[in-house]
Amino acid sequence: MAKTLEFSYHPYTLKLKHTFTVSSFSRNDTPVVLTEIEYDGKVGYGEASLPQYLGETQDSVMNFLSKIDLRIFEDPLDCDNILNYVENIEDGNNAAKASVDIALHDLIGKLLDISLYKYFGLNKPKNIYTSYTLGIDRKEIIKTKIDEAKDFKYLKIKLGADNEKEIIEIIRSVTNKPLYVDVNQGWKDKKEALDMIEWLFEKNVILIEQPLPKENTDDIAWLNERSPLPIIADESVKRLEDIDKMKDIYSGINIKLMKSTGLREALLMINKAKGIELKVMLGCMTETSCAVSAAAHLSSLADWNDLDGPLLISNDLFNGISYINGEVKLNDLPGIGLIKKSGFFE
Repeated sequence: MAKTLEFSYHPYTLKLKHTFTVSSFSRNDTPVVLTEIEYDGKVGYGEASLPQYLGETQDSVMNFLSKIDLRIFEDPLDCDNILNYVENIEDGNNAAKASVDIALHDLIGKLLDISLYKYFGLNKPKNIYTSYTLGIDRKEIIKTKIDEAKDFKYLKIKLGADNEKEIIEIIRSVTNKPLYVDVNQGWKDKKEALDMIEWLFEKNVILIEQPLPKENTDDIAWLNERSPLPIIADESVKRLEDIDKMKDIYSGINIKLMKSTGLREALLMINKAKGIELKVMLGCMTETSCAVSAAAHLSSLADWNDLDGPLLISNDLFNGISYINGEVKLNDLPGIGLIKKSGFFE
């Protein structure tokens, strides 16, 4: 059994159950890189999910990870020094760094024989409900997806296409569940955006995510000041250093492990955001149960949770997080709480 930190990584492709369309692109799969850190017979698992808008690829991630030598560290519990070392190898590479952070935290939990929420000094998440995401799609597919999400209390709908009101009316013809609306920077005019938000307010929508291009900060601030719904930053915020700039522009921020470089910085971001009275959404990319289960250990700190990534894919490699009537459920296994399925990395 290894008494040194042994690090490995493997490319994989997640297959989506449905074509996933947002305002700027469609995709049927998501490339990921999965990581392992082994020490003394215990293995921690991590993940870098790579939707195209992040700007990272499997090649770039594996190139970055190839520069990491964790054998220089004697103590796997020396988390800050290990992650500082990874951070300083190269700028950027946020998802790649997240894959190391997640695997290291999983390993630490297993070595200490505790769940990650306990490691972070948190209570086990209870009564945490995630939204279920619907991409932009045809009428019959939207209705099929709504039926698949019948047990969920909240739906998240992507807008930014030309038929937005039609999409909302289709949804409202079959359900009045509260909606999160994610525009992915798809609206361009602040006044038209405000008109649309006021209409959505009457349709039981509870928040608007990234309505305008992230560089249009003056327009977003104007919109946020007048909007009857909270305006949440997603593409506008990645890391801790971005949060102070959000204060007078948005009502809240969407924190994702792939943007934040992992759990360590995500926790710092949550505390920083709350300290300056920004609301927090905890989100995910299209991910396996590895990365989403990791994020779920922080879910009790968020105002809203969007942790449905494993539900959108057909080839999850782990059992971890579960969903009961839309409620996020963590098991009591140590670390992230993962059981790898057969065929993993084989």
